[in-house]
Amino acid sequence: MQEIQVRNLKEPNLSGSFAMSHLDALLAECDMLERIHRHNFYFILAIEKGDGEHQVDFANYPIKDYSIFFLRPGQVHQLLLKAGSKGYLMGFVPSFISTENKQKRRAFRLASLNNYYQLDAKTYRKYIPILECIFNEYANKELMYLESIRANLDLLFIELFRHTKNANISTGNNAYVQALLEDLLEMLEIHIYENKQVSYYAQKLKLTSYQINAITKKTLGKTCSQLINERITLEAKRNLMASSSQVKEIAYHLGFEDPSYFIRFFKKQTGQTPESFRQNFK
Repeated sequence: MQEIQVRNLKEPNLSGSFAMSHLDALLAECDMLERIHRHNFYFILAIEKGDGEHQVDFANYPIKDYSIFFLRPGQVHQLLLKAGSKGYLMGFVPSFISTENKQKRRAFRLASLNNYYQLDAKTYRKYIPILECIFNEYANKELMYLESIRANLDLLFIELFRHTKNANISTGNNAYVQALLEDLLEMLEIHIYENKQVSYYAQKLKLTSYQINAITKKTLGKTCSQLINERITLEAKRNLMASSSQVKEIAYHLGFEDPSYFIRFFKKQTGQTPESFRQNFK
């Protein structure tokens, strides 16, 4: 079985907290093929000119000019980047980003919820000076360069936040409803292994189950139960590919007391058994 590697950020000069490279230096006039793996850090790939394909959490995206990919820790991906591509690749650990400022935290959270941004040339040009400044600070390492990198990352997140037109997140909602949705999505990412009941998330948000379902239906067109099931299914897929553990062990790891129920759940959600899904990625 093909197992997913878990990669750490390797940058001794920054104690493994941030790294950045020019794509032309990485490619060295050759195609880059990164087999399916996962990171324990945030990953941003900014393509000014490029061609290829990027699979993120089992969804395929084309690599085109003026595209940006933003991956969160734990997501799995596979990358084919053709020679001649130009842009930047950067990674940073969660602790590198300051989340004390509420508005900056919101911009960062919402920007990172979207894995793929396809921009036009005019819009992408806004990002070029920000990316160049981050790279120069990283390369030259002058006084307070880390603070400068963080400040420019904040600008990058704000621009991505402004651009966000994710079809799954309605931009026509009031700020209160949008904030509740963002909190819910973040909680699902953190607590899905231990808590799979709508009532748990409703209580955490100080809402009733009816209210939380009304919010998810209005903003995403789905019930909260559907969101929970989608999240469980994604985590199941990741675990099936990330280890050679038996299906029953993965079921227990995901919080299912009965492995046979987990198999029925997975088949209902995907149309195939966990073992069939695993075999298809050999």
